[in-house]
Amino acid sequence: MFRRRPPLPPFPPGALLVGGAARDWLRGVAPKDFDWATPDPEGAARALAGEVGGSAFPLDEERGYWRVHAPDGVQHDLVPLPDDVTDDLRRRDFTVNALALTAAGQVIDPTGGRADLRARRLRMVSAANLWDDPLRAWRAVRFEVTLGFRLEAGTGAAVREVAAELAAGQLPMPAPERTRDEMHALLGHPDAARGVLRLEALGLLALTLPELREGSGVTQGGFHHLDVFGHGVEALHQLLARFPDASLPLRWATLLHDVGKPRAQGVNPRSGRTTFYDHDKLGAALTGQILTRLRLPSAQVERAAALVRAHMAPLPADEREARRFVHRRRDLLPDLLRLMLADREAARGPDSHPAIRHAYAAAFARVLAALEERPTAPPPLLTGEDVMKLLGIPPGPAVGQALREVAEAQALGEVNSSEEARALLLARASQENRVP
Repeated sequence: MFRRRPPLPPFPPGALLVGGAARDWLRGVAPKDFDWATPDPEGAARALAGEVGGSAFPLDEERGYWRVHAPDGVQHDLVPLPDDVTDDLRRRDFTVNALALTAAGQVIDPTGGRADLRARRLRMVSAANLWDDPLRAWRAVRFEVTLGFRLEAGTGAAVREVAAELAAGQLPMPAPERTRDEMHALLGHPDAARGVLRLEALGLLALTLPELREGSGVTQGGFHHLDVFGHGVEALHQLLARFPDASLPLRWATLLHDVGKPRAQGVNPRSGRTTFYDHDKLGAALTGQILTRLRLPSAQVERAAALVRAHMAPLPADEREARRFVHRRRDLLPDLLRLMLADREAARGPDSHPAIRHAYAAAFARVLAALEERPTAPPPLLTGEDVMKLLGIPPGPAVGQALREVAEAQALGEVNSSEEARALLLARASQENRVP
């Protein structure tokens, strides 16, 4: 049922190939990373680095852990060969990972992992192993989605129990960085949306993204046929179906783009309709808090939050407005359009109809055309000193605002010289009674 097995690199002397690398090879999938248990990790690492033209370095000298980075991006981790290999394998998370392979091709399988591989079944080695490291509950979802396996019923029940004890404070939460890494492995898969739903079904989403769960049961109407939570998950699905190369910040932003709606929910006193005023701004703030809590790099946090903040920007009705749209949001493009498209395609409510979809498509085309017109911003026509001298104002926010007005007018083709830029500012200042 699996593909033909790929060739393996030469085994270090006396080594075993263990864990996920052995699992993938048995499935006919070339391992991306190799885990070796060897009598001499340092010697094996240095020899391997010489063979592949890579670099060897210690990960944990006290425990004798070494790593080799190969030029093709493949990674080799080497650890001391345990005294009792089968006992070591029985301490692992899932049976399909509790496998080892000898250089002669013999499979060491103390927990029935090969049968589970054939059945495409994800089964825990033992409940105690899940309790020993609660992060393995998240790994269950990740492996279920990324391997395409079915979570065995008893293992699913154990994962739910772990989640319940974590929620009750009876087990320590994994470090945020470890949870983040599991989430990123899940979000990096084309079927990430299903993974989010599995986290919810197993009680893990409440421990990871409680703000996202606040949208469960929050109905929207209009363009929407799903509640706020379901819409966010469907938007992620739509994004990955169309843009499988979407960046990690874009994936986060798409999943969380409406995370502010539950807290922004209100009622229009005149129409009685539900409103979500400023949910984009609130959502951007929540996105920043969530991703900071998960210890994402600040640049990724800021990017995702900026996309959430901008996702409600009105699309342009003509070429002039398209140029304005691009000028104001160039740094977010084309990711912002991808988010807006996923948002739109995730909505199938009673107000949706083909004419609106065609209008969106036309607006996107205008923005893309404007984006290609001037890929880089032209040199500024005025400096801050020019503005202060011209308007007789001191340094401050007004100077920056004036420079932004000139830059936008320049991008739209309304001014093309320093003289025209000065005339524009004087005219606007006169209208605002800032000069006699």
